[in-house]
Amino acid sequence: MPQSASAPLRVSVLGAGSWGTALAALACANAQVMIWARDAALAEAINTTHQNARYLPGITLPSALLATSNLSQAVTHACAGQGAPGLIILGVPVAGLESTCNALANELTKLNHPAVSVVWTCKGFEQTSAQLPHAIAQKALAPIPGVGLGVVSGPSFAKEVAQGLPVALTVASHHPQVIEATTQALHGSNARIYNSTDVIGVEVGGAMKNVMAIACGISDGLTLGTNARAALITRGLAEMQRLGVALGGSADTFAGLTGLGDLVLTATGPLSRNRQVGLAIGEGQTLDAILANGMTAEGVRCARAALALGNQLGIDLPITQAVCDVLFNGLSARQAVSDLLSREAKPETPKQA
Repeated sequence: MPQSASAPLRVSVLGAGSWGTALAALACANAQVMIWARDAALAEAINTTHQNARYLPGITLPSALLATSNLSQAVTHACAGQGAPGLIILGVPVAGLESTCNALANELTKLNHPAVSVVWTCKGFEQTSAQLPHAIAQKALAPIPGVGLGVVSGPSFAKEVAQGLPVALTVASHHPQVIEATTQALHGSNARIYNSTDVIGVEVGGAMKNVMAIACGISDGLTLGTNARAALITRGLAEMQRLGVALGGSADTFAGLTGLGDLVLTATGPLSRNRQVGLAIGEGQTLDAILANGMTAEGVRCARAALALGNQLGIDLPITQAVCDVLFNGLSARQAVSDLLSREAKPETPKQA
């Protein structure tokens, strides 16, 4: 999308983990970008060495990327443009979204409520409340005049995006300004940006694919073969769709990038932490041992929340149930597979004619 030479889009990324840094690097091709890191030493390293060795080792970041550990400076950067509203990308995990949104709301209020678009990138359910990210962001930011909200999701490993490899993502929002700003910031030679208004469907796909990737990893760790993996991906997609539709999402969304696309990547890609956790469990390691080694995966955090939502809504989530039983209830991985296979036979598509 063309941009004005006199007033380029201004983008601030809050969160200097692997994904936040990768998106900041991607946006540098189209916008003036500043990234906020909690750690002042990390911000200084990005400014001086153009690397984020902690989260993206060996990757050189654009020299135009600016970093700061001052939240006010980062928010002001996005809001200081002349012309179109700026863009703030929340590159924090679900666990950190509420505190970041509250801090952002405070900064925007101090700036007298400037018009700005805000998108988040986290995938999952909040662990205790089972809320999706949009509910958390709306509580803090929707009351502020001029703020448009949305989510960016899709099949994407941060390392590949930071390396400049091709990626396709979806921005979902009910605010045209959010779709316009996000597309302007990220769409280009290395990234294709699609748009949607189905925020709930996009978020449920991003959350549930992590749980399904753990299941696929367990299957592969047990060396059950590619037939089993294909079955888990397919039936996992149906499970994702059932929950998403029950929560208000569109069934069609799950056939797209943020449903099937993200599921295939996370369930099969070697860079997937959720798949790696499943592999380790299938090979006989315990969850405690895996977590003690420093491996974390969003699917572990949100599996219980997803299952609780399914039970509350009366939605059958057998793969999610099996993952929870293995992770938290002491069921062996092989017994979980046996239990899934012994379930009553039924039509593949409900309400078949």
